[in-house]
Formats: sequence, structure tokens, C-alpha cells
Amino acid sequence: MTPAIDLLVKHKIAHQVHEYHHDPACQAYGLEAAEKIGVAPELVFKTLVVKLDGKQLAVAIIPVAEKLSMKAIAKAAKAKKAVMAEAAEVQRSSGYVLGGVSPLGQKRLLTTVIDDSASQLEQMYVSGGRRGLDIALAPEDIKQLLKADFAPLTA
Repeated sequence: MTPAIDLLVKHKIAHQVHEYHHDPACQAYGLEAAEKIGVAPELVFKTLVVKLDGKQLAVAIIPVAEKLSMKAIAKAAKAKKAVMAEAAEVQRSSGYVLGGVSPLGQKRLLTTVIDDSASQLEQMYVSGGRRGLDIALAPEDIKQLLKADFAPLTA
């Protein structure tokens, strides 16, 4: 169990856990997840942590094959500027290692924005809190649990 799974169980949110063998040589964690669990990459979302206006952290959840638009996440999070957070900062704030950062069960709830492409899906996949572990759940459930918003986030 990871903090992400514990959170879903605690709130009685329907989900499915998908485990697979992570290849340490693979750096495209999300694309590897899609391939190994046998789903389209458009259904698998990566969790990216950004720093807004040089101060606060926020979470962007986008399809694994897409690139995050810094202008779009800044606008959606009501900030002037966004940059990727440093790896050490991400691990410290989330409690997860890179490649296994889940938007669920982080040490503290950050402003979270989900790419609007997820709003059209019945189910989306996000990291379960470690490499080789993904969770399938309804986008609306993750939105409500994280007090998130849907917005266009990709470049």
C-alpha cells in the first residue's frame, strides 16, 4: 500500500491497481506504464510539480505523451509565471520518488489542475506512488478528492 492507495480506500473511491515490472533503464515512466498495462497513452497521466511565481508549488496532471505548457498552468493556477520544480523539492513536498509521483496522497494538498482532456474520459490512470504501480479511477473522483480544476494544460 502507498499513501495514494490508502487515501482512495479511506474515501471509499472506486479504483483498480495495476502493477508491472518497471525497467530501471526506462526514463519515459508514463509511456512505459501505458505499454505494460496495455492501455492507450491518452489514458495515462503524469504528475508534474511546478513552482508558481517563484514561491508556491502546484501539481499539473497531463497525458504522458504531451508536454506541459508553462503559460497554461500559470494561467490555470492564477499565477504570472510557472517553472518546473527541482527534483529534490518535488520529492520533499510529495513524499514520492521521481517516476512514481502520484497526485494522490502527497504530504500536503497542493493546488492541482488536470488537463481538460481527462474530463471526457470514463477512467484515467495515474501513478500509484511508486515506479511500476498505476491506479485507474474516474477523473471526476480525482478532481473532487484533490479539489482540482480541469483546464487546457498542454502545449
